[in-house]
Amino acid sequence: MAARSVLRAENLGKEVNSPEGPLTILAGVDLDVQAGDTVAVAGPSGAGKSTLLALLAGLDEPTTGTVWLNGAEFSTLDEDGRARVRAQQVGFVFQSFHLVPSLTALENVMLPLELAGRRDARETAHQVLAKVGLAERERHYPRQLSGGEQQRVAIARAFVTHPAVLFADEPTGNLDTATGARIINLLFDLNQDSGTTLILVTHDAAIASRCRHRVQLEAGRVVR
Repeated sequence: MAARSVLRAENLGKEVNSPEGPLTILAGVDLDVQAGDTVAVAGPSGAGKSTLLALLAGLDEPTTGTVWLNGAEFSTLDEDGRARVRAQQVGFVFQSFHLVPSLTALENVMLPLELAGRRDARETAHQVLAKVGLAERERHYPRQLSGGEQQRVAIARAFVTHPAVLFADEPTGNLDTATGARIINLLFDLNQDSGTTLILVTHDAAIASRCRHRVQLEAGRVVR
């Protein structure tokens, strides 16, 4: 059975205005990612990694080029249309955990399911929290959890809707080395178990080497 393209970009570019004139953040990026794949977006600080992720996820609009996510062409959609695609197809894990402080771990994971009108939100969230090893902590609030536990809640929330693509932007940046290693292992385990495509932004060569494919950015261009 032929592999299915889940994420595709053609001639993707982003320019912004600066006091010195137009500034190119990203230029001429082509990408074709298959369902279930793991892709590292690597490069030094300022290379355009987070900008590329934002364009691929439909969080930002490119100056040039087009992105297709599971068949949806972002350039043909307005912001509401892009938001619908993200809600149905995409999960996010960021360096900052972005948990809702007034909600328990369980309620944070239930949130995207409730927004989608799922009646099984509580049971599904409970199952996914157990999968990331936090069944005993589901009634705790973010302030009662360690950084690693908060990131595991964030990962559970990202995976609970079974997204086609999970974008992880420097997910270990705020964690110590040992905790970060456990978080990376968890992301790869969930990718393998669920078949969710993983796009991982990192400046860590060891983490990038674990992905099947690597997009190396330098000064906004793919160098390999």
